[in-house]
Amino acid sequence: MMGYKVGDVVEVLSAEEILKTLDDNGELDGLRFMPEMLKFCGHKLTVYKSAHKLCDTIEHSGMRRMRDAVHLTESRCDGSSHGGCQTACLLYWKTAWMRKVDGAEAPPKPNGPVDVSILDRATLRDPDTDGAPRYACQATEILRATGEVLPLKDLRQWFWDVRSGNSGIGETIRGFLVGLFDRLQARSTRLLPKRLWFKQGLPWGFFKGTAVGRTPVARLDLQPGELVRVKPKEEIAATLNEKLFNRGLAFDDGLLRFCGQKVRVRARVERVIDERSGRMIEMKTPSVVLDDYVCPGTHNFNCPRAHLPFWREIWLERIDQEETHARE
Repeated sequence: MMGYKVGDVVEVLSAEEILKTLDDNGELDGLRFMPEMLKFCGHKLTVYKSAHKLCDTIEHSGMRRMRDAVHLTESRCDGSSHGGCQTACLLYWKTAWMRKVDGAEAPPKPNGPVDVSILDRATLRDPDTDGAPRYACQATEILRATGEVLPLKDLRQWFWDVRSGNSGIGETIRGFLVGLFDRLQARSTRLLPKRLWFKQGLPWGFFKGTAVGRTPVARLDLQPGELVRVKPKEEIAATLNEKLFNRGLAFDDGLLRFCGQKVRVRARVERVIDERSGRMIEMKTPSVVLDDYVCPGTHNFNCPRAHLPFWREIWLERIDQEETHARE
């Protein structure tokens, strides 16, 4: 099953070669090849993670199995063919769209004229009932590209994690134990009286929002390249309700590992595609994404999707401004 492992160098096939593998929907085994992927054709890239499983963010059915796919380094969707979506999803690549090679990046071979209209047509669904455009991409159609649900007890996934190089043995064991603990906690809150809940039934990390009433907001107008520090756990908790949401945006427990760390802003996020409906959402409270900070997947069976988490500006503090005040 594991044709490619983390660190393997591959060459993405030409657009002409890839198009020959696609059906009339621009898909192979349900996985969509999108116009944003064309710029990588002919380039040499490194396997970042095996994409043999993924967390279901549409129906929330748990982990789903995917076959013959990987994530490649530095290959994120720029949203250019999908209304300027700024989610920057890490792209999925079928192994049939690449070949294993040795050596460093070489100039890609020039492609002749190729008809990619099938890819352009596949970027849109039928309009919504109010006439609003609806988009189709790898993220919105991902469940059709997956197979069965992978329950915690399916030990194959943990073997695949180690064999592919996605995670080491220690990290894999931690992912299994955290997943097991979180599911036991969730079951206890459903079946036991509140007085018998352990640590209030909270998932691993025992993080709880403490905001009363409507959650607060702050606007720093952070721009790409600015240096920021993630606020301490207690300060972030004060901005979240009991379900760890701030104005509709969830704060994942796994992000606590970044508290207190310095990092640069990668980009602002103001518009994203809703994976369930395909509609473009204009964020009333803009957020940012940070360099090198990806979802650790600790609470999601070590999911390798490597989403770029959205950060509310109230969870961050601008370091340059702080240091300037200190010098004054």
